[in-house]
Formats: sequence, structure tokens, C-alpha cells
Amino acid sequence: MIIVLVIVIPVGVLVGGAAGAAVLGRLLKRGVDTAYEGLELLEVSDANPWAGPLPEPLAY
Repeated sequence: MIIVLVIVIPVGVLVGGAAGAAVLGRLLKRGVDTAYEGLELLEVSDANPWAGPLPEPLAY
């Protein structure tokens, strides 16, 4: 019984919290992506910071 109280319950709470945070983050990001679709800031937020600057868009 002590093992359950000391190990199983805290690990379950941490894993459950991590899963809840992942679901909440995914839902919030989806909502923001649809609200700001087509804006330059959305491209910047999805860009890889290690890939260097974004290429300039082509002017037609």
C-alpha cells in the first residue's frame, strides 16, 4: 500500500498532467493557426530557428 502512495500515484499524476498539457497545447495552437492563417508571423512561429533566416518571397 505504501508503494502505491509513494510511487504509483505521483507518477500517474505527472504523466496525466503531461498528457493534458500536450492536448491543451495542440488545441490552442490549432485555434491560433486558423485565426492567423496567411500572416507572416505564423511562418516565423513554425520556422526552424537553426535553419537561418527565412527566404524572401518572390515578387511577381
